Amino acid sequence: MRNYFLKTERLGFSHWQNQDTDLAGSLWGEPTVTKFISANGRFSKEQIKNRLIQEITTDEQYRVQYWPVFELHSGEHIGCCGLHPYDSESKIYEIGYHLKSRYWGKGYATEAAGAVIRYAFDTLEADNLFAGHHPDNTASRNVLQKLGFTYSHDVFYEPTGLNHPSYFYKS
Repeated sequence: MRNYFLKTERLGFSHWQNQDTDLAGSLWGEPTVTKFISANGRFSKEQIKNRLIQEITTDEQYRVQYWPVFELHSGEHIGCCGLHPYDSESKIYEIGYHLKSRYWGKGYATEAAGAVIRYAFDTLEADNLFAGHHPDNTASRNVLQKLGFTYSHDVFYEPTGLNHPSYFYKS
């Protein structure tokens, strides 16, 4: 059983741990997820391992990460949602979420991101949030707009080699 530091009605947020290689692989090893975050649409086992290490390191350095998210009623790992530093001096964080495809269309992204927004402003005292998405990921665009993010500009995102629509959220 995982310990949750943040909960919603249906979701619990935990912290990535070194032994979470299977969880990381079940998320970032799914091509329907990585097609929006990788130029070739897939993560190798080495890239998955590096992504897990990156999340753990980000948490150690900045007290944030794209935290693993679980359904409370089943304990099933559904993906991740959280924060990365965007502009530390200005207290701006980047919010992001990656959900396993079988959990798409159930409102989990909106629910998880809403909880992370509240955490960012209430706990971390963020001044602003940044978000971006793959240009073909209309579901992520819809989630961001539903949550109140405002389109700002396109940003070149090296991992995909594309310009990603980018947004800001001010409380």
